[in-house]
Amino acid sequence: MTVIAVPFHLDEHLPALELPLAPQRSIAPELGPGSPWERMAVLYDEVADAVAADVTAGRVPLVLSGDCTTSLGVVAGLQRAGLDPALVWFDGHGDVQTPETSASGYLGGMPVRQLVGGADRTVAERIGLRVVPEPDVLLVDARDLDPPEEAYLATSATRRVPVADVGTGLPPHRPVYLHLDVDVVDARDLPGLLFPVPDGPRLPAVAAAVRHVLASCEVVAIGLACTWRPGSGADRAVAELVRELTAGT
Repeated sequence: MTVIAVPFHLDEHLPALELPLAPQRSIAPELGPGSPWERMAVLYDEVADAVAADVTAGRVPLVLSGDCTTSLGVVAGLQRAGLDPALVWFDGHGDVQTPETSASGYLGGMPVRQLVGGADRTVAERIGLRVVPEPDVLLVDARDLDPPEEAYLATSATRRVPVADVGTGLPPHRPVYLHLDVDVVDARDLPGLLFPVPDGPRLPAVAAAVRHVLASCEVVAIGLACTWRPGSGADRAVAELVRELTAGT
């Protein structure tokens, strides 16, 4: 396994991002002028190259970043390496907004929708990201949904399960990208989350579900969205789980 740090939140460089594991490589290019999506396309092109190189060499990349949009580069990298991964996506949110449906306009709420072919296509077109079919996406938890997200998922082939039932929805005999946004964990267990979601699974339950995915699937890449505030201590709280991720692949 190679631990790759992408110390960014969207197109904002976070050189002091606190990570639960020391990276072996850090991707932090200078981003030139342009829209946020244009700048992120430059960043995610480098992420895709790094992931593709790792997978081609027989390694499993663990990508640590400050948001979920980095997954666009990770999935593109897997595709460049000749894989068509299914997605197992742990998150307290749905991440299926579009620029038209998002009340806040927050770009970090759109990556799943982008991966399945919707929302802004700037990054996808510039890095060669192919559409992931909706039935190949399993949302784990996703308990905090805006009405447009509820409406979209009601007619989408994207699947949803609670953390406790993750075993019922795993894709058999498929390479899997395992994505873990730490805000899937109940905010009582992780202080300082940027977007805390109450009434969720506790950290031990999430850890058990992640272990089940690792044991049951061919996990070919892992993304960890370190969505916490500096000095919160959340990096230390999830350090044991992250060590398990590295040991389980």
